[in-house]
Amino acid sequence: MRFPYREPDILRLANDIAAGLAANPEEFPAPPYSSEDFEKVLDEHDGNREAQIMSRAAALQATSAKDESLATITDMSRSVLRYAENHTRANDGKLQLLGWGGRRSRTQTVTEPPGQARTLEIIREGPNWVYLDWKEPMEGGQVAAYKVQRRNREGGDWADIGMSVDSEITLNGQGTGIEYEYRVIAVNSAGESPASNIARAVL
Repeated sequence: MRFPYREPDILRLANDIAAGLAANPEEFPAPPYSSEDFEKVLDEHDGNREAQIMSRAAALQATSAKDESLATITDMSRSVLRYAENHTRANDGKLQLLGWGGRRSRTQTVTEPPGQARTLEIIREGPNWVYLDWKEPMEGGQVAAYKVQRRNREGGDWADIGMSVDSEITLNGQGTGIEYEYRVIAVNSAGESPASNIARAVL
């Protein structure tokens, strides 16, 4: 399964994780965040969302607070799911208790570099951070990881700024008031793919 990026889907998954942790403490005895932690931040997110709707004068501030709480929910959810995958050895039945599923097995062999990553997009952004999402290559060898690069649109060379084993990444510390260009390169032991399309953002 891929981690969702739409707000309703993230909230649904976070509620499933909270319920699953509360109902199955014997299966997940020491998660990095507890069911109570999730309930607290979910309640806070609901309050921020209501504040956004009810107060147009404070809409910008409320939206920022909502985005921060959603980012916290996303990080908490990812952390618990990584813990659960490791703790259960990716047992699909147990992971479904948290609204998640086991990792799909890959059957491709590493005999050639990966194909080009597709449809790079900026899904969310905020002060100093950006969340990128893209689609896996449709051809080539099995992808081991993705290298994320950035450059200033006004000029300069591409620089490596992140690596991801998933087809998504959140980049922090990006600076403000600068127009950046981002691209993704799929890599494996046989080599690198051509660069993806370019996505641009002013943070």
